[in-house]
Amino acid sequence: MTKPAASRPEHRPAAMIFILVAVFIDVLGIGIIIPILPELIKEFAGGSTAAAGRWFGLLAASYGAAQFLFAPLLGAVSDRVGRRPVILAALFGLGADYVVMGLAPTIGWLFAGRLLAGVMGASITTAHAYVADISRPENRAKNYGLIGAAFGLGFIFGPALGGLLGGISLRLPFFVAAGLALVNWLYGFFVLPESLSPENRDQFRWAKANPAGSLKTIRSYPLVRGLAVAFVFIVLAQRGLETVWVLYTGHKFGWDEQANGLSLALVGVMAALVQGKLVQPAVRLLGERRAILAGLTVAVATFLGYGLATEGWMLLAFIVLGSIGGVAGPAIQGLVAGAVPSREQGKVQGGLQSVMSLTGIFAPLLFTSGLFSYFTSERAPMQLPGAPLLLGALMYLAALGVLVRLFRRLPNDAVRTPAASSPSA
Repeated sequence: MTKPAASRPEHRPAAMIFILVAVFIDVLGIGIIIPILPELIKEFAGGSTAAAGRWFGLLAASYGAAQFLFAPLLGAVSDRVGRRPVILAALFGLGADYVVMGLAPTIGWLFAGRLLAGVMGASITTAHAYVADISRPENRAKNYGLIGAAFGLGFIFGPALGGLLGGISLRLPFFVAAGLALVNWLYGFFVLPESLSPENRDQFRWAKANPAGSLKTIRSYPLVRGLAVAFVFIVLAQRGLETVWVLYTGHKFGWDEQANGLSLALVGVMAALVQGKLVQPAVRLLGERRAILAGLTVAVATFLGYGLATEGWMLLAFIVLGSIGGVAGPAIQGLVAGAVPSREQGKVQGGLQSVMSLTGIFAPLLFTSGLFSYFTSERAPMQLPGAPLLLGALMYLAALGVLVRLFRRLPNDAVRTPAASSPSA
C-alpha cells in the first residue's frame, strides 16, 4: 500500500542539512575536548600515566553506562512524540554538560559531567531514526555516508582547535564546546522539521523503553540481530581505540596536545573524504554486504599497524589506510534501516545504541584501565603499550567472521520479518 503524502517530511533537504550541521557541530565540540581531557585527568591523578589510564577508563565507562540506560528510552520516546523534541532537548543538555566539566574542581565533577553527556548523547539513536525517516531505499547508504562525512569534518577542526586551545588553558576547550552546542540547539529550534508523521507513531511502552525491552525488539529482525552481535566486537575495538589513543601516543611517541589534535584532525579529513565520496560508489559497485566485509578487513590490518608501529609517522600512514574501512558503517546502517518499518526505527536504533553503549562500558575498562594501564606499569613483564590495539584487531576479525556467517545464512531476500514488510513500513 502506498504511503500517504503526509508520512514523509515536507522539507526533506532542510531536514537533512540540519542533521548534517548538527552532527558536525556536535562532533566539533566532542573533538575539541578529546586532546585535553586525558591531560586534565592526568593533572588530577598527580601526573601518573598508569593512574590516568585507570581513571580515564572509568570515566569513559560511566559515559557508556548512561548511554546504555537511556538510549532505548529516548528512542521509544521519539517513536511516540516525534524526533524533533528529543533531538533539541539533547542538544541543550550537551551545552550544560560542557559547562559542568569546564568548571569541575575535582575528578568527581568530571564523572558527573560525563554521566550527563551520556544521557544526552544517547539521542544519536533519534538522529539515526530521523535519517531513516527521510531516506528512500536508494539513498539510505548515501545519507548515512553524509552523516559520516559530517562526523569527519567535525573531527578535522575539533581536535586541532582543542589542541590549540588546550595549549592556552586545559579548561578553555570545554567552554568553547558549550557555546557550540548551544548555538546548535538554537539553530535547530528554528529550522528543524519533524520527520515522523502522526500516523507512523507508536504507543510508548516501558517494556520497549528499557535496555532489555529494546534488545527484545532487535531479536524480532534476524538480520539486525546478527548485525548487533558483530556490533559488540566492532564497538569494543573502536571505543577502545578512542579511549586509549591520546594516552598511547603520548606515552610511546611523546605526542603533546597539539600533535594529538592534528593526528585526530587527519582522521577527520580522511573520514570526510571516504564517507562523503567513496561510500555511494563502493555500495553501488560491491553492494552493502560486500562493502561491509571489505571495510572490516581493512580495519583488522589498520589496528595491527597501530599496535605494532615503531615510529609516529607510521600511525599517520595507517590512519590514511584505515579510513577506507569507513565504508562499512554507513552500509551497516543502510541494512538496518531497510529491515525495519518506520514505527519501529526509534526502538531498534535505541536497541543498537544500547548494544554499542554496553560495549562502551567495558571497552574503556578493558583497553585503558586494564591493558594499557597494566602494560605501562612496573608490574608488567614487558612494556607493550600497543596491546589494546592488537586486541582491537582481534575484535574486528571476530566481527568479520560473524558477518560472513550471517550473510551466508540470510540471503538478500530473507532479511525481513513479516512485521518489517507490512504495509505500514
